[in-house]
This record gives sequence, structure tokens and C-alpha cells, in this order.
Amino acid sequence: MAGIRISERARVLQPSITLGITTKANAMKSKGIDVIGFGAGEPDFDTPQQIKDAAVRALEKGMTKYTPSAGTLDLRKELVRKFKKDNGLEYEPGQIVVAAGAKYAIFEAICALIDHGDEVVIPSPYWVSYPEMVSFAGGVSRFVDTSSSGFMLTPEALEKAVTAKTRMVILNYPSNPTGMTYSRKELEALSAVIVKKDLLCMSDEIYEKLLYDGLEHVSIATLPGMKERTITVNGASKAFSMTGWRIGYMAGPAEVMKAVNMIQDHSTSCPTSIAQAATLEAVRLDNEDDPVFRGVMDKMIAAFIARRDVMVEMANAIPGIKCTKPQGAFYCFFDIGGLLGKSYEGIQLKNSLTFCDVLLEKENVAVVPGVAFGADNYVRLSYALSLENMRKGLERIAGFASKLK
Repeated sequence: MAGIRISERARVLQPSITLGITTKANAMKSKGIDVIGFGAGEPDFDTPQQIKDAAVRALEKGMTKYTPSAGTLDLRKELVRKFKKDNGLEYEPGQIVVAAGAKYAIFEAICALIDHGDEVVIPSPYWVSYPEMVSFAGGVSRFVDTSSSGFMLTPEALEKAVTAKTRMVILNYPSNPTGMTYSRKELEALSAVIVKKDLLCMSDEIYEKLLYDGLEHVSIATLPGMKERTITVNGASKAFSMTGWRIGYMAGPAEVMKAVNMIQDHSTSCPTSIAQAATLEAVRLDNEDDPVFRGVMDKMIAAFIARRDVMVEMANAIPGIKCTKPQGAFYCFFDIGGLLGKSYEGIQLKNSLTFCDVLLEKENVAVVPGVAFGADNYVRLSYALSLENMRKGLERIAGFASKLK
């Protein structure tokens, strides 16, 4: 249509490779093809019944109207309790904003803090949307490769990446896609650089509750000099298997939350009222260590640990593939460098995207190419699927690898 011109900020965005793989796999499934999908970025467990019951009660009470833009006061008060109990952080309700998903919370905070030309340090591999959000806000991403340091950003690498234009560093732990997390000592070293360089910190802790092997989750905002410069992001999606409910939240300095709330005033207005009521119940049950609720959550975590262990063992048994054991979340990041450059039925596997395309078309297995995360020698597999399907899919990958020449 004549006269239409897409804005520059929209033109800079790149299509989501992860969604593209999922769409292709779903199209194959709709044709009756037995596709094993390792792309899921969500738990495969149902939302706990107590949470769903709370949503029903909210409906029956007529809680179907607008709420304050930042979320209901009751939910923000419960989140105050959560931050103090889980993270050792003290906030006022006015320092917390509830958003339509943690993804939107991150987007709003970046838009509130990043101006044209501002640089944002992002450890690579990274979650696919961080650089796109930075670009949308007019910022510039400065990627720091962590593949040689156990997928962990080091203070030396961070300091080297900082320039006069650097405004923020984004941390995500446990990480999507690697599943790795930071110890208190590692965070202390990073925070020293962040404070020294007077940077802001976006700490994405959405997988906080999915941490294994007795490891401790430490919020970087608890460390000296960090609370006043950190926006801590979390949500209900991963911890409580509530991805479709679209409730995330963030806490930080009052002036930042005021700006974020203004953005929310003029965009979504408020998160869904019924989903907020359900999240209030989830956070309350978690805060109070309700035994029924805790039993459901523990069962989910135990399943993830069992699946992780099987996936890592099977992956490392495949010649040409290496897999570091993840510490949290529900992803494994396979190093496929030993397979790239080889050919499958005359098709050369030049990169992770080619690898994934051929694997899907020839073996009916969907995995996410590492290029989406800034690491082209890798692929990401989610273990948010049944052990039976996981084993079947990994056996297909092993067969695929054995056919390469």
C-alpha cells in the first residue's frame, strides 16, 4: 500500500530464530510427522491446582476490572515478602512493578534507561531478546564471549568491554541458554567492576527457583553498592509453570520504577487482573512453604534434575558433541563444533542453523541453533519434555551424527 513506511526502530529488529524453528516443527507435527521437539522454553508441567483455583475464585468474585498499572497492592506487598525471604532484599511496594511477563518487564526497563548510542554489555551466549530490546531502544550491544570461561562473565572481561558510552550490563542466572549460574564470590568480583565503572545492572533471575545440586542463588542487588543501581527481574512463568499467565515483575530504585510505570500507563495499562490474583496465591503459598504446594514444586524440580542428568550423559556419549552439565534452568547447550563442516547426504553442515535444519528435516528432531544466542558452534536443547521422548530424540541425534561424513 502506497505511503506505508516501517519505522527505523522496527526495521532494526531481527526475526526470532527460536520461534521460526518451533513454527516449522509444529507444521510438521500437524502433518502427522513424529517430531521430537527440544525447543520448549517453558516447563511441561501444568500450573499447580491451588493457583488455578485462586484464578477461579477471582473470577467468581468479579475481579475482572483494571488494576493499578504497577499491579495490585496486595500482590506487590506479597512480592515485598518474597524479596525479603528469598533474596534478602528490602523494598517498598512502590519500588515494585508487575508487568505482562518478565520479558515485558525487561523491555520496559531497557526503554526507560537506555538512550540512543548508549552501550549495554551482554555476556554471550545470551537470551535471544536482549540485543533486540537494546536495539529497539536505540542502544548498542557490546557482546562478551564467555565460551572460554565456563559461560561465565569474568570481571576482567567486563572491565575490558566497558567504554565511556557503556550504561548497563545485563546478567541472567541461571542462564538461558547455558543453565550456568554465578557464585557469591563471582558476583562480588563483577559487582566491584560495576560499582567502579558506575554502571547500571539488569539482573534477570527468572530461573532463580530452578537451581540444582544445593547451589545458592545470590541476588547481585544484595552486594555492596549494588541495590541502588540494579533492576532485579523475576516472574511466575518458570518457577510456577505459569508461562501463559504472563506475569513478571521487577524491583529497583524508586525513580526507575516510576519511569517504568509511566511506560506501562501508556502501553498495557496493567497486567491481567485474574492472572495477578493467581500469582498472588502462588507467591503466598511459596512464601509460607505450604506443604501441598511445596510437594508439587519439588516434584517438578526432581524431574528436571533426572532429565538433565540423562541428557548430559547421552549427549557426551555422542562423538563430536560435548555438553557441560547445567546448574539450573532446563536447558543443555551442546557444543557441536566437532560435527560442523561434515556432510549429511551431501549437505554440508556449515553452521548451527544448517545443522538444525537438516536434523529437523532428516531425523524429525527440533533443536535451537546456537547462532540465536550468539554462539554458532552450539545448539540448545530443552529438557522440558518426557524422559521417553527425550531419550528417543537423543537417540535420533546420535544416529544423525553417526551418518555424517
